[in-house]
Parts: sequence; structure tokens; C-alpha cells
Amino acid sequence: MVKQFDSNKARIKRHLRVRSKVSGTAARPRLNVFRSAKHIYAQIIDDVNGITIVSANSLQKGITENGGNVDGAKAVGTAVAKLAIEKNIKEVVFDRGGYLYHGRVKALADAARESGLEF
Repeated sequence: MVKQFDSNKARIKRHLRVRSKVSGTAARPRLNVFRSAKHIYAQIIDDVNGITIVSANSLQKGITENGGNVDGAKAVGTAVAKLAIEKNIKEVVFDRGGYLYHGRVKALADAARESGLEF
């Protein structure tokens, strides 16, 4: 019998592999991305203290674009970057969450870079 491929299980495996190498500190926190079918979420996390410093997602009131497309991802990237800069965070480590770096994940990262974050 042939086993069915579980893409989310493979994503989690990739994410754990990336997380073994990438960790956020207070000086340079981690920008984490989670992508679902309808929405996209971004958090800036300090792994040393175990706290989420800033978060933004496509469900927030200020973001009118649909999170299931590239425009929504750009809006979330811009929002998370603005919130981070308000808290004096300019450098982050990017954690793509096990997703391929294209489409919505790339759009979020590019929008965050254009809004002032460095990674």
C-alpha cells in the first residue's frame, strides 16, 4: 500500500530543521511567518526570553486586503515592520516557517524590507 504524502508534516520537518539553526535574541529577534489557505500571520519573537514582541496578520482591522493573496501578504509585511520600528527593532532574523521562499512569503519579506526592517 502506498502512503499518502503529508505536505504539512514535511513543512513542519523543514521548519524544525531551520529552527535548529535560527534563533532570535533581544538584539536581533526572529521574524516568523505562518501561512494558511485564507490568511497570513507574522510575529517578531525574542526566543531567549520566550516572548512575542510584535505581531500582525491579515485578520486585523487595519488590513483590508485578503490574506490569501500576495497583496494581503504585502500589507502584513508593511504592518509588522511599522510596529517593529515603533519598538526600535530594525534588524531581525527571517524564519520562513518551512515554506518555500516565493509567493506570499517572499511578498511579506520584501514588504518588510521596504518598510525599514533589515535581514
